[in-house]
Amino acid sequence: MKNFLLLGLTIALLGVQEIKAQEHRFDPPWNTPPESALNFTVPGIDNIPDLYGDIENPQLTVFFAGNQFMVVDDLLASFKKEYPQYKRIFVETLPPGILAKQIKGGSITIGNLRITHKPDIYTASKRAINEMADYFSHTQVYCYNNICLMVPKGNPANISTLNDLGNDKVRISMPNPQWEGIGEQIKASYRKAGGEQLVKKIMEDKVKDGSTYLTKIHHRESPMRVLYGQADAAPVWASEVVYQKLIGHPVEGIIIPDAQNTTATYVAAKLKNASHAQAADDFLKFINSATAMDIYKKYGFTVD
Repeated sequence: MKNFLLLGLTIALLGVQEIKAQEHRFDPPWNTPPESALNFTVPGIDNIPDLYGDIENPQLTVFFAGNQFMVVDDLLASFKKEYPQYKRIFVETLPPGILAKQIKGGSITIGNLRITHKPDIYTASKRAINEMADYFSHTQVYCYNNICLMVPKGNPANISTLNDLGNDKVRISMPNPQWEGIGEQIKASYRKAGGEQLVKKIMEDKVKDGSTYLTKIHHRESPMRVLYGQADAAPVWASEVVYQKLIGHPVEGIIIPDAQNTTATYVAAKLKNASHAQAADDFLKFINSATAMDIYKKYGFTVD
């Protein structure tokens, strides 16, 4: 009897461990962590997927529009190969609206960590850069992106159009327009597809009843909500579907017709008070190189 109880307890514990492991099977970080003497990443607890590289005395600091997290590994490796003098680079890939507040305020706190680094380079949508034009000494366009719908593999909710998102039973993970530029562009697409009625349905009525979830950091949350069965569809950048499929996650993309879609133009800007002016100039030169363009194309961006 005692052995039976022990066996039952062991099976139960293994079951709990399996459930907990499954709960985090799609968790970030999705990028390759830097080499270190100790890697202490604990899914769901100690995990900072949108801060990269060397936070101590960096030789270059870049604040990337958050949805470009997937290019960081390849982009920084290629940049360091071409410019080997830059060994310590610090990058953030938080939502652009959050990065803008960090630039204006001079600091950000995540958990117990306070960061006061000023970026040398800030990349965001053309609109976002124009709104902060006084902060920059140089700007340049470097890539483009379109919107699509991310759904679980097999598309169990049978989503095929933007109008399907107005269905009361469809759960949506929607980028919050307060800090995500894509949010306003998606609303514009809703308007093109179904007028103000569809915008109100998704952004007001369904928010109130909980079937539209407004994200805090959509380029991490939306894929995870789809992957963990918390959302039936998520409007995202096309590059995000490409990336999730590249790393083997079970998602599909639903194409939005050109007449209802929006193209984002991404701009890289050098801060007037850049602490590492030469490094910033070198990075701006690199980001428009054929090498960098090929990396962006690999992850679903367009460059011309």
